[in-house]
Amino acid sequence: MSTAAPLDRGRPNGPRSRRGVAARARLLDAAKLVFEEDGFLEARITDIAERAGLSHGSFYHYFDSKEEIFREVAKTMEDLLSAPLNAVVFDAGSVATPRERILEGNRRFLESYRAEARIIGVIEQVSRYDSQISAERTENQRNDLPRVVDSIRQLQRRGAVDPTLDPEISAVALAAMVHRFAEIWLVQKSFESTLEVAAEQLTKLFVNALQLQDAPGETFSR
Repeated sequence: MSTAAPLDRGRPNGPRSRRGVAARARLLDAAKLVFEEDGFLEARITDIAERAGLSHGSFYHYFDSKEEIFREVAKTMEDLLSAPLNAVVFDAGSVATPRERILEGNRRFLESYRAEARIIGVIEQVSRYDSQISAERTENQRNDLPRVVDSIRQLQRRGAVDPTLDPEISAVALAAMVHRFAEIWLVQKSFESTLEVAAEQLTKLFVNALQLQDAPGETFSR
């Protein structure tokens, strides 16, 4: 999957032509492959530039350091994993019930995680000792939290979710469950499962934890 990012026009030496945009995109794609193969510590800027078909010096026209390009690759992965929230769970045109949305959202999340498990595994490792990357990942994940919390509150008001649950604690705990499950399964490979079984079991845990009741016509807030 391409990790090409939008043009950063605020960067003084950023790409300002189609050729420059394409070169930057090649560097991001190459960096992802090098990080997957060599890990963060062993990855070299020379290898990234060579894989992208560019000179070593060209790298610094678009990125200041290995850390900077790694952070951008990590941000792209975070965006990919959070995409099901907009595309499925909070889809304004959907008439699916909350359980159906959670199931499909979990399925798509796991599909993306499985497809990108190698680079996500590297990101997980780096985030444990790099405070800046860890903080940026946490901030990205927090951006989605308010909508999830608000949805739980609204479902509680409608009598569809256990009213004694704290919405924020519930949202954080359930998100952590899904992310940690994916890491243990797809990165650490601690057990075997099919994607459909994994998505269904996660959804059951999610629904049971909330004591979610799917009334006819019940949907998430939008």
